[in-house]
Amino acid sequence: MNKDRPIGIAGAGSIGCFVGGMLAVSGRRVAMLARPRVVEEITANGLRVTSFDGSEQRVSASGLLLSDDPSIFGDAQAVLVTVKSADTREIADLVARHAPPDVVVISLQNGVGNATLLRDRLPGRRVLGGMVPFNVVALGDGRFHRSTSGDIVIAQDEANTAAMLSVSGLAVRATDNIEGVQWGKLIVNLNNALNALSNIPLRSQLAQRAWRQLFADQMAEGLAAIRAEGIVPVSPTPIPANWMPRLLRLPNVVFELLLGRTMQIDPEARSSMWEDLQRGRRTEIDYLQGVITEIADRRGLAAPLSRRVVELIRKAEADGRGAPGLTAEQIRAS
Repeated sequence: MNKDRPIGIAGAGSIGCFVGGMLAVSGRRVAMLARPRVVEEITANGLRVTSFDGSEQRVSASGLLLSDDPSIFGDAQAVLVTVKSADTREIADLVARHAPPDVVVISLQNGVGNATLLRDRLPGRRVLGGMVPFNVVALGDGRFHRSTSGDIVIAQDEANTAAMLSVSGLAVRATDNIEGVQWGKLIVNLNNALNALSNIPLRSQLAQRAWRQLFADQMAEGLAAIRAEGIVPVSPTPIPANWMPRLLRLPNVVFELLLGRTMQIDPEARSSMWEDLQRGRRTEIDYLQGVITEIADRRGLAAPLSRRVVELIRKAEADGRGAPGLTAEQIRAS
């Protein structure tokens, strides 16, 4: 990878700022396209990236190409797309107008259809799907905190883009089955909405068997739907996707031992959907539980929990009062 040409971050929110910050710390030129609010915050404070493992890195605003003007992608060698799924079409059109023809575009977004949409709107450009397994929380004053563990995974290509993007503290691995990886992440991400509705930290939520049982039932619905589509998910954790519902239903002590061996979670970690509700932003529910209900409609499946969660998230969005703080039992109630 040519270090004289920048790596673009298309949509520098929580994930984008953390990834861009880690690349910049490692000496890569980084061009971050962000909303004016984020540009002002980082300009005033610099960019501070911290992690559950206690690590902390800082990048001065002068060490970044930071703007709300997409012309900063004019010489980009790669653009990492980190916008919400609903904004994929718009960001693709900006990349088409402003990035060079030889740019490689990598989707680091939730959901399963973003890379396809990017390819459709960026003909002739190389587009790779990707998956980010960890959560990042925006804590204000330019600080973005990684609160869970895991390595980024992107599609294997002849240029070995994964290896060229991988830096200290931000491992990027290649896979020849990115679609399976993305579907596996979607199944795990069904807890994003549950965590948002609970209004409690992720680790506290998973410590409670009632919440895990609800998550397990959500996963079982999701797995039934994608099996009906002939899809085999690849788990983003060492635990196979098909085993997860059974393991989530284990007693607390057994589950805690298992979780500690497979994943690290910061005590204050929350889902990105919780952050969206708190900030009054549109969530990605249509690209998570909404995908499951769409498959269920086509395949004649019931998926009552997924439908209930979509309904509750949409109500919380409309109410505009942040995360509602429901119990697992309230979510189950029809």
